[in-house]
Amino acid sequence: MTADAMFRGRLVMAPMSRGTDAPFRRLACEWGAEVAVGEMAYAHKVVRGERSEIALVRRHPAERVFGAQLAGKDPDVLAQAARIAVDQGADFVDVNLGCPIDDAVRRGFGAALLRRAALVGRIVEAMKRAIDVPVTVKLRLGWDDGKPTFVKIALAAQAAGVDAVALHARSRAQRYRRPADWTHVRTLVEALDVPVIGNGDLMTWADAHGKLAETGCAAVMIGRWALAKPWVFREFSERQDIEMPPQERLAVVRRYVELCAETFGDDELGRKRSRRFLTFHQDFFSRYRRGAGTEAVNSEDPRSWGRPPDGELESWLCRQDAAAANALADWLIDDGPAVPPPPAPPDAPRAVKPAVLG
Repeated sequence: MTADAMFRGRLVMAPMSRGTDAPFRRLACEWGAEVAVGEMAYAHKVVRGERSEIALVRRHPAERVFGAQLAGKDPDVLAQAARIAVDQGADFVDVNLGCPIDDAVRRGFGAALLRRAALVGRIVEAMKRAIDVPVTVKLRLGWDDGKPTFVKIALAAQAAGVDAVALHARSRAQRYRRPADWTHVRTLVEALDVPVIGNGDLMTWADAHGKLAETGCAAVMIGRWALAKPWVFREFSERQDIEMPPQERLAVVRRYVELCAETFGDDELGRKRSRRFLTFHQDFFSRYRRGAGTEAVNSEDPRSWGRPPDGELESWLCRQDAAAANALADWLIDDGPAVPPPPAPPDAPRAVKPAVLG
C-alpha cells in the first residue's frame, strides 16, 4: 500500500510514549481508528533483541494499519531495526525527529536530529534500502523557537525517498506549552511533493476536518485528546459528537482493562502491569468532560473543562488523584469494591506525574 492510500483523509493515532501501548491501540481501533503508530522504540535496543523494546514495534492482528516508530541516529542500526519491525508486522516505519525528552536528545535522537539534515537523509536512504513498506518521519518545527528547520529537514528526507512527513507544529523548546501553529503545516504542504500529516492540538472531529481543509494536508494526527476520548475516531468518521455518559465511559475503561489482561495476562505479574497502564490512562480518561470546549486544549487544569461531573460515578471517573485511580484499579482489575474513596483535598497527590509523551 502506498503512503498516500494509507493516510489520505484519515485521522491518525499519534505515537506517544506509554500512550499508544498495544491494548490502547486496540481500543482505539474498536472505536474506528484506521491508522495508529506505536510507542517510540530505541532502534539499538530493538536490534539487540530486547523483548520489551521489540514489543513496541509489534502489530496486533486486530489493527488495521500499524506504524512502528524508531528513535536513533545510526543509519545502519535504524535500517536493521526497521527490518525487525516489518518482520513484526509493521505496515510502515516512522523515524522520530521530534521527541524533546532529555534522554533521547542527549543520545542525539529525536529532536536532536532537527539540526542534522544530512544525517536525516542518510537515515531515510538506509531504511528505504532495507524495507519495502513506506518510511515516514515525524518532526517538530525546529530545535529553538526562532530557528525553524522543518522545511530543510523535510526536503532532505524527501530527497532521500521518504514516503510521508508528519509535522507536530511546535518547536522542541515549546514542548506542549504553546498552541500548535498550523500555518507551518500549510507551508510544508506547499514545499513537499509527498503526503504531509499535520499534528498538534486537535480536540474535536470538527477541528480535524477543518485542519484538513485549511492546510491541504493529506491527513491529521491526534494525540493527547484521543487518550482522553478514544471514540473521537468514530466522531471523525461520522462527523458528529458522541456525548459519553458515565456508564458508557465506564464501559470504555472496562474494555481497556480487558485488553490489558489479554496482552499482559491475568496472573499476579500481568495484573500489576495492567494496574500501571490503567493508572496512566486514567489520568487521560479523567480529562473528558461532557460539553468541553476548544479552550480546554492547553488547559493546565483539566478539571475545569466542560460540564461539572454529575453523580458519584462520573465524579470518580473525572478524578486524577492517586486514591481515586488506585480504587478504580482495585475494582476493575482485582475485583475489589465498587466504592470511590472520599473526595480528595486540593493538594492530593496526582496518580501520574505529567510528562512529555513524545
